[in-house]
Amino acid sequence: MEGFVENLGIIFALAGAALATLFPGLGSAKGVGMVGEAAAGVVAEDPSKFSKVLILQLLPGTQGIYGLLTAFLLLTQIGLLGGETPSVAAGICYFMACLPITVVGYLSAIKQAKTAAAGVALVAKKPEQQSKGMILAAMVETYAVFALLISILALFSIGGLGI
Repeated sequence: MEGFVENLGIIFALAGAALATLFPGLGSAKGVGMVGEAAAGVVAEDPSKFSKVLILQLLPGTQGIYGLLTAFLLLTQIGLLGGETPSVAAGICYFMACLPITVVGYLSAIKQAKTAAAGVALVAKKPEQQSKGMILAAMVETYAVFALLISILALFSIGGLGI
């Protein structure tokens, strides 16, 4: 039991890294799939629109990258990729630092996919309006970027707390 308690810090930190990778990755996979389904219908009717709808399909995939980046930075902070093994308090703080990208990454990927799928429908009817569909989908991305920024700032601030 004593060894378990000594390792609680790293356990909490690893749980944060796992969630930061898992949920945005799931959201991105679901999102890219949703837009891909819509895009396949458009390409079946007009194969020349493939490149236009592919760009829209890629947009919901970025949240998975943000989650992976957050987990990578955390693993660097806690000593698995260089750094110090965290205390229990620091481990809990690292876990909490991962929550913004975990939650917002997951939800925004799905919401962005719905917006991007609408952009695919726009391209189907008016291909010259692709940039407007991209802008609409990119607006959802803004909140994933904000969550990533907060998670990264929190990860790098924990070491300075002295816990």
